[in-house]
Amino acid sequence: MPAFYILSFHSTECGYFAHLKVYMKLKCFACLFLLLAVVIPVTVCAQDTRETIPNTQNPASQITYDSQGRPIRKPTQKDSLIHRNPLEDSISISYRYFDSTRSEHLDSSITDFYKWFPFSYKNVDLGNMGNASESIIFSPNMQPGWDAGFHAYDLYRFTVKDTRFFNTSRPYAELGYLLGGKGEQMINVLFTKSSKRNFNFTFQYRFINSPGSYKNQNSSHNNIRINTYFTSRNKRYGNYFIFINNKLRSSENGGLQDEGKLDSLSLNDPFELFTRMGNNAQSSRNFFSTNISTGTSYNENMFLFRQYYDIGQKDSLVVDSTTYQLFYPRLRFQHTISYQSQKFIFSDISPVDSNYTKYFNYLVNSPTIHFQDNWQNLVNDFSIITYPQKNNFNQFFKIGATHEWIQGGGENLPAVQYTNIIANVEYRNRTKNQQWDLVARGKLYAAGSYAGDYDAFISLQKMVAHSTAFFQLGLQNVNKSPASVFNNQLSSFPVVAPGLNKENNTRVFANLHFNKLHLDLSGEYFILGNYIYFDNFYEAKQSAALVNVLHTAAEKQFKIARHWNLYSEVHFQKTTANAPIEIPLIFTRNRFAFEGNFFTNLFLSTGIEVIYNTPYHADNYSPLNGHFFVQDTLTIHNRPEINLYLGMRIKSFKGFIRLENLNTLNIQNNFSFTNVNFAAPHYAERGLWIRVGIWWNFVN
Repeated sequence: MPAFYILSFHSTECGYFAHLKVYMKLKCFACLFLLLAVVIPVTVCAQDTRETIPNTQNPASQITYDSQGRPIRKPTQKDSLIHRNPLEDSISISYRYFDSTRSEHLDSSITDFYKWFPFSYKNVDLGNMGNASESIIFSPNMQPGWDAGFHAYDLYRFTVKDTRFFNTSRPYAELGYLLGGKGEQMINVLFTKSSKRNFNFTFQYRFINSPGSYKNQNSSHNNIRINTYFTSRNKRYGNYFIFINNKLRSSENGGLQDEGKLDSLSLNDPFELFTRMGNNAQSSRNFFSTNISTGTSYNENMFLFRQYYDIGQKDSLVVDSTTYQLFYPRLRFQHTISYQSQKFIFSDISPVDSNYTKYFNYLVNSPTIHFQDNWQNLVNDFSIITYPQKNNFNQFFKIGATHEWIQGGGENLPAVQYTNIIANVEYRNRTKNQQWDLVARGKLYAAGSYAGDYDAFISLQKMVAHSTAFFQLGLQNVNKSPASVFNNQLSSFPVVAPGLNKENNTRVFANLHFNKLHLDLSGEYFILGNYIYFDNFYEAKQSAALVNVLHTAAEKQFKIARHWNLYSEVHFQKTTANAPIEIPLIFTRNRFAFEGNFFTNLFLSTGIEVIYNTPYHADNYSPLNGHFFVQDTLTIHNRPEINLYLGMRIKSFKGFIRLENLNTLNIQNNFSFTNVNFAAPHYAERGLWIRVGIWWNFVN
C-alpha cells in the first residue's frame, strides 16, 4: 500500500493502535529510502575507483567519420558514448541538430535527472505531467510571421528544431520507462541506424499518460518522429527528411472549487475534491483510459524534405595504407519544402452551466461546448550557400528566398489564405582553432500578408585562457504580427482583442563560462514594444509603454569532498514598474550530492534537491482558450520543493528513483502530505510523489 494511502488510514474501533501502526510504517518507509540514499553510498565510498580505458591497440578503431563522410580521429571525451571500454561493444556515435553544423555526443552522465527527463524544472504545470505549462523564467515568443497562438502545450511537442541526425557505426537503440504516482507513466523509444556512412534512419517515439491527483486533469500525449539523411557516394548530393506527429490530449479542470478543504480530507486523497470544470460525478483515475471529455486536444503533422547539390573540390587522404576519397563543397544549391497541418480543439461534452457562469463568466447556450481552429502551412525555400575555406565546413555564407502559403481559420468561419515572400541571409564562422565563433542571420518578410515582420540575430563567442573559458555576446531584434487567435474573424476561440499592432522585441544577452571553476554566468535584457498579454480569461491587451525585463543567472559546482558536490543555480529577474508581467524575483535550485565511480562499472549519484522561488503573483490560466494571463490579486507563497533522489549507471543501464515533494508533509494532520504548493490560483500541485525510471541503450 503506498505511503500516502497508509498515512490516511483511520480506524473508528482502535484509533490509537491505528495511528501507532501508521507511525511505524512511516518510520520503516523513511529508513528504507535513507538506506538507498545514504548507507549504500557510504559503503561503496570505501571501494577503489577506476578509470575507463579506451581501446588504443587497434589504430583503425581510432578513426571515425564526420557529417560529410570524411575520416577523422575519434575525439576523447570523458563520460560519453563516443568510446567504450574493451569489454563492451564498440560503437562510434555522434549527432547534430537540424540546421546546425556542430557535432555533439551522447551524454551518459547521471548527475542530473533532468538530462533524461524531457521536461525542464524551470517549467511549472497545472498539477499533473501533461497539463498546460509555462516557464517560470521569462521567455517571450521571438518568432516573426504567422502564428496560430497556442503555446501552453509546446513543452510536450516534438519539433524540427530539436530533431537530431545521427552518425553511428552500428545500430543503436535507447529504451526508457518512467513510472510515477497515481499511475503516471512515460515511454521513450529511440532507434538509429547508419548504412555505409551515406544513409541514416532514426525513429523516436514518446508516450505520456498520467491520471493525476485531482479530478479532470488526466493527460495522454503521443509523439512520433522519423528522420533520415542521405548523401551520394561522390558527396555532391544529399537530402534530409523529417516527419513529426504530435497528438496532445489533456483534461481541463479549471482548478479546485475550494482549496481550503485540502486540510480536511476524509481519506487524505485530493481526488475527492470538486473541480471548477468537468463532470465531477463521472471522473475516473483509470490509467488505461485516454478519453478526454472536458479539455484540450492539439493535433499536428509535419513533413520536411531538404535536398542540396554541391560544387567543390575532390581530394584524398591516406590512413594506415588505406586511401579515402574526399570532397570539399565550395558552392551549394539547397531546396527545402515543408508542410504542416495543425488542429486546436477545446471541448466539453457535458458542461455544468452554473460552474461556467460562476467561475469563468461564460454563458453556456448549447448542450456542448466546442471550439476548433484548423491551419495548414506550405513553405518552399531556395538557398545558395558558399564555403570560403574548403577545410572549414563551419564557415559559410547563405542567401535565400522563401515562399509561404497559409490557409485555415476557425470552425464554421470563412477560411482565409495568406502568402508571404521572405528573404533570408546568414553567415557563420567557427574558426579552425575554435577560438572565435560568429553567427549572424536575418529574415525579412518582404511582401505578402505579414510584410514588415523580421528577425535579426547576431552572436559572437570567444575562447580564452587556452580554451578553459569562453564568453559570448549577442543581440536579437524581432518584429512580429499578432497571432491569429487574437482575431475573432479568424479564430473560433473566445478571445477579445481589438486593434492590436505589431510587437517589437529586443533581447541583449551575454554568457561567461569557466571550465576550471565549474562556473557559468549569464544575463539577458529584454526591451518589449507593444507587448501583448492577457489580463483575464478572455481579454488580450497591448502595453502602450516599453516593458523592460532583466534576467541574470549563475551556476556553480562546489567540490565539498572527494565524493561530495554541491550544485547551485540562482536566477534573478526584475521588470519595470507597473509592467504587465509577473515573475518571481529569485528562483534557485540546489543539489547536495554524493557521487562517484565505484566497483569499476557502477556510477552513483544520490542526494537531496531543493527548488525555491520567492512569492509572486503567479499567472492564472484560461482553459477555454488555452492561455495564461496576468493577475495581481492572489500571491502564491510556496514552500521550498524538497526531493530525495538516487541515480545509478551500470554500463549501458541507467536507473533513477526520486521521492518528491517532501515539503508537503503536514504533521498536524496525521502525518499526511497535504501542505501542497500551488502552480497558479486554485491549481494545486502534487503531494508526496514517487518516480522510478530506467533508461537502457543497446548496440547491435
